[in-house]
Amino acid sequence: MLAVLVLLLAATALPLAAQPAAVDSAWILQRLARPAPVSTPFVELRGSAMLKAPLRIEGEYARPDDDTLVREVRVPYAETTTIRDGEASIARGRSTRSFALSRAPELAGLQASFGALLAGDAAALERDYRIESRGRREDWTLVLVPRDAALAASVRDITLRGRGAELRCIETRPTEGDLQRTLLAGAARAAVAAGEGADYEALCRDLGAAAQ
Repeated sequence: MLAVLVLLLAATALPLAAQPAAVDSAWILQRLARPAPVSTPFVELRGSAMLKAPLRIEGEYARPDDDTLVREVRVPYAETTTIRDGEASIARGRSTRSFALSRAPELAGLQASFGALLAGDAAALERDYRIESRGRREDWTLVLVPRDAALAASVRDITLRGRGAELRCIETRPTEGDLQRTLLAGAARAAVAAGEGADYEALCRDLGAAAQ
């Protein structure tokens, strides 16, 4: 009888042991932390009522130091946005314009969230967003809901998707308009390789590789 009980307990434990480990926001942020300087390619889809299909934008995000975020667009046009010291400057060709981040809360939120993510600063991220995490180490999701009223007026939430130490995709859901999807790192490189025929949603959610 004892032997049968031991076998039953062992059989019951197998599926539990085989299940991947769950994650929380602290685990995710610890693995996303990257000291400056750091950079990553991106492919972004931007929808518009004036366009028949979403505009595809390719480029690179860079964080040369802890206080600066640079967004360099290379395709289909050349443009560099630099966010530093409470200001944003946008350079296109010979023209450059600058403005205070208070006029563009979505850019201020972008800098704050990227900075906190790359610094692994959970306290800073939780100060600006309500955070919900779910998934497993090889397939996790982090949802950020803005606390700031100005940002919340334009952005409902931001969903980050990744695996292990790799942030693959950011989905921004505005209060009005279509969801904006940005592929990063390996997902962005795969999208570039696939060209216009890339399945962006599949690349965003393609998390089958082993956790790092």
